[in-house]
Amino acid sequence: MNAAVDKYLMPGGGASITALPKVSLHDHLDGGLRPQTIVEIAAEIGYELPETEPGKLTTWFAEHADSGSLVDYLKTFDVTIAVMQSQENLQRVAREFVEDLADDGVIYGEIRWAPEQHVQSGLDLDQVVSAVQDGLEEGVDTVRASGRSIRVGQLLTSMRHTDRGTEIAELALRHRDRGVLGFDIAGPEAGFPASRMRDAFDLLAHNYLPATVHAGEADGLDSIRSALFDGRALRLGHGVRLAEDITIAREDDENTYVSLGNLAQWVKDREIALELSPSSNLQTGAIEQWGDEMIDHPFDLLYQLGFRVTVNTDNRLMSATTLSRELFLLTEAFGYDLTDLEIFQVNAAAAAFLPVEEREELSEAISVGFGRA
Repeated sequence: MNAAVDKYLMPGGGASITALPKVSLHDHLDGGLRPQTIVEIAAEIGYELPETEPGKLTTWFAEHADSGSLVDYLKTFDVTIAVMQSQENLQRVAREFVEDLADDGVIYGEIRWAPEQHVQSGLDLDQVVSAVQDGLEEGVDTVRASGRSIRVGQLLTSMRHTDRGTEIAELALRHRDRGVLGFDIAGPEAGFPASRMRDAFDLLAHNYLPATVHAGEADGLDSIRSALFDGRALRLGHGVRLAEDITIAREDDENTYVSLGNLAQWVKDREIALELSPSSNLQTGAIEQWGDEMIDHPFDLLYQLGFRVTVNTDNRLMSATTLSRELFLLTEAFGYDLTDLEIFQVNAAAAAFLPVEEREELSEAISVGFGRA
């Protein structure tokens, strides 16, 4: 057992969280690079970094991402995107991404990224998608050769402020038989609702390709409504501000009443998964109306009320985190046990963009793994 495994144990020195089988639904490719890889590629292409020592670069990312603003948080991606502009480098980053997921105990991962941001050096959209898929498959092969198992797929993201939604949706459809599982929109949320890409979402729906939409992170309930009804989202990327549609009233010291608004009730009743990313939500200020510490995160409120909550990293580099660490932090804050952590993974498996039979197999693998803990 290595140091990374030792760091994330259940309270009282119990089971290793890292060793538990996990499902990752919301993890950005350009937010999960190894600092050493960034340093090496930057030196090769002549790109000037703010720090050239991997440890210091790691600190730089964490400090600059912890801004309290999604817009400022997104600026750190200028660095990672700059070193992901060739087939070779995209392939390397994707391969290492899978290896790092497996090292953290992830057995299924959906990896999202925006192809339109990786054509600055002459590659076309199809070439960059193929390069990433090659890297993902190499990573899976490496993991299997080590005696472990992992399955991954791509979610192609369209940047909501560039208005290329239909083009990226068509790209996703072209690659659906080689690694692409679904579609996403990301980037500045406020002022850029899903309705701006209604044509893209219509095209996807008519071709039965699922979508998840970043919503309820840097904007509120109207953004979530648009994601669901214009974007036909089957999951909500973050969705944490759905808690704004929940009213908590204390009648006296003993009685507390909770009521859901129509939107929250809709999401709960239809078991629309919330791709919650606790550390990232703190960094971007997504939960600032409730507080600025993990204990203030509405995660537990949503969980206790029966929403389909899932735990995610968003961007492992920017948040200096892993899925195991996110689970550990939630366990510290809310006193969760192994049963709770298993529920979060089963929720994620049920929401995966896979055929129902494969989702059931994934859930079974999770139950077996937790049963051994």
